[in-house]
Amino acid sequence: DTSLSEVNSFSPSMPISPSSMINQYKFEDEPELRDLFITVDDPESHITAIETFITYRVVTKTSRGEFDSSEYEVRRRYQDFLWLKSKLEEAHPTLIIPPLPEKFIMKGMVERFSDEFIETRRKALHKFLNRIADHPTLTFNEDFKIFLTAQAWELSSHKKQGPGLLSRMGQTVRAVASSVRGGVKNRPEMFTEMNNYMETFSQKINVLDKIAHRIYKEEREYFNEMKEYGPIHTLWSASEEDIADSLKGVACCIDKCCKATEKRMAGLSENLLPILHEYVLYSEILMGVLKRRDQIQGELDSKVDALANKKTEKDLFSEEIGKLEDKVECANNALKADWDRWKQNMQCDMRSTFTNVAENNLRYYEE
Repeated sequence: DTSLSEVNSFSPSMPISPSSMINQYKFEDEPELRDLFITVDDPESHITAIETFITYRVVTKTSRGEFDSSEYEVRRRYQDFLWLKSKLEEAHPTLIIPPLPEKFIMKGMVERFSDEFIETRRKALHKFLNRIADHPTLTFNEDFKIFLTAQAWELSSHKKQGPGLLSRMGQTVRAVASSVRGGVKNRPEMFTEMNNYMETFSQKINVLDKIAHRIYKEEREYFNEMKEYGPIHTLWSASEEDIADSLKGVACCIDKCCKATEKRMAGLSENLLPILHEYVLYSEILMGVLKRRDQIQGELDSKVDALANKKTEKDLFSEEIGKLEDKVECANNALKADWDRWKQNMQCDMRSTFTNVAENNLRYYEE
């Protein structure tokens, strides 16, 4: 929402050095002292007769009393992370669960199981667990604790214990889906505004993601051309004595530009692209959370309609409606609190990311 009119044109009052630019922005205070630290590292390939997969070491250090030890080290594969995410969604249907990197990569980007792909995924999995650890509710989830502490066989055994909440609720959700499709009658205005906000946000973040990938692709093509262009001038200087020094100077200049461009590309691939893509995934998650809230609301609305049409069993219906009203209120309160927290984190991430990109660009052009 911030107007850019003040910085659309150059003025002498603008900072000359890129390092001073960061000082214009005041970032949120550091969070309170943490009591749970998680690291995802040391990817390891496993080849069996059936499949090939990667496991990652998950190291946890904590001072919390509910943990039996202060440090744990386990190995987890991608499927385990998927299981954790599904369990969190089941236990907290109207909280915003952080996104996981997709199972399959975009065609033409990087090869599966390449070092680049594995490192990108490792960083995303590390961020996923730390976002959960920083969440005021999710961090105390029992399945999250088991994920961090249980050995492989213990986790496997735990996974087999009964169907999840969403599985048990499947029929109820399907039963009210038809009423939800037509729109929730009594949806509070706040959640309609959230829906509208997320539709706009989703469109804009997807456009930003596409533009960023296009910029990176063009930059990479430019870099590859420059790598060939520099040596040509060096070879040319050997056959042109009169302008040899000038040609060597141009070759040297191109080499410096090459190095600066490579640094800029690294900045884009490490800082900009992952953040934008994470929020593309977040936009999908938020739309899902809002739909789940609407489903809970739709279940209540259908019971209220049923009570109005039935003269018998009023006591039974009244009791069910009371429970559903409590459920809707809990869902609404959980989503309201998480929504404010998510927006604050998103704005902080975007501000930090784009400031970083601007600084890198300034440094690049200075070089």
